[in-house]
Amino acid sequence: MRAIEISHFGGPDVLTLVDRPDPVPGPGEVLIDVAAAGVNRPDLMQREGRYPPPKGTSDLPGLEVAGRIAALGPPDESGAPSSASGRAWKLGDEVCALVAGGGYAERCVAPGVQCLPIPRGMSLETAAAIPETYFTVWTNVFERGRLASGEWLLVHGGTSGIGSTAIQLAAARGSSVLATAGSADKCRACERLGALGAINYKDEDFVDAVKVITDNRGVDVILDIIGGTYAARNLECLAKDGRLLQIGLMGGATAELPLRLLLTKRLTMTGSTLRIRTPREKGAIAAALEQHIWPLLDSGRVAPVIDSVFPLAQAADAHRKLEEGHVIGKVVLRVDE
Repeated sequence: MRAIEISHFGGPDVLTLVDRPDPVPGPGEVLIDVAAAGVNRPDLMQREGRYPPPKGTSDLPGLEVAGRIAALGPPDESGAPSSASGRAWKLGDEVCALVAGGGYAERCVAPGVQCLPIPRGMSLETAAAIPETYFTVWTNVFERGRLASGEWLLVHGGTSGIGSTAIQLAAARGSSVLATAGSADKCRACERLGALGAINYKDEDFVDAVKVITDNRGVDVILDIIGGTYAARNLECLAKDGRLLQIGLMGGATAELPLRLLLTKRLTMTGSTLRIRTPREKGAIAAALEQHIWPLLDSGRVAPVIDSVFPLAQAADAHRKLEEGHVIGKVVLRVDE
């Protein structure tokens, strides 16, 4: 099979098109003929040597794919490869899947429980942009963050893959959403996705803006991919019993916090990563997505936002595009050419 490997750590040019043996599905796994693969910031970090794949997983980049099942691995203790909801996968089934690596290739293995059916009427190319962001947003915003209908959510990086997903899902489930972004065009994009207000962080202080919009109440939940100096300012934005969800550190990994606010506002801070979780844990997220979010995707009420699509051989260009910082939504690699 053709695949993109990281020849050595560095810039986009280290991504190299190579021939590799087809992977073989293990117990409970399926082999997918990949039609398309999503490109995510963790892929860029892996390319730079800052985000190694978990032990025992593929060294190839790529955390999400969509395609057709080409082979079934042997049964595991729970039986033949199946979805987390119990659907038995069959040859030829069209699926999208969260994987721990290996997505930048013509074929990829995935645990059956981490696969989901393609939403009704959606292309494989679009579906490839679902797993990484939808798994992340669901487990953080709705499970860990307990965002409820009628509550306020602030999303930093509103036009990122994570941000565009969080805005849509929260708005569709009855929450009021605010977002930050770095340009007027990006702010307008956030509002088209369902945000009630978008704050250009280059022109105004998001703390002051949140207080004005919420009449000094603050927001109930914040989803933050930035970290660094945002941490203390996030605590100022939160309402009583607010929850700060830290899922990225683009702005720095350390911060000085006004801990008194944690006490007086009864705040909760939490963080998480997804890649190192077990198939059982990821399968539980997949089952929840199929129950709660797939009806929204099937009906078209929410959908991945695709910024641009590149052929597999142009993976380096796809990385450059994401690094430029002008992307709205997701970048996808087209594999089945």
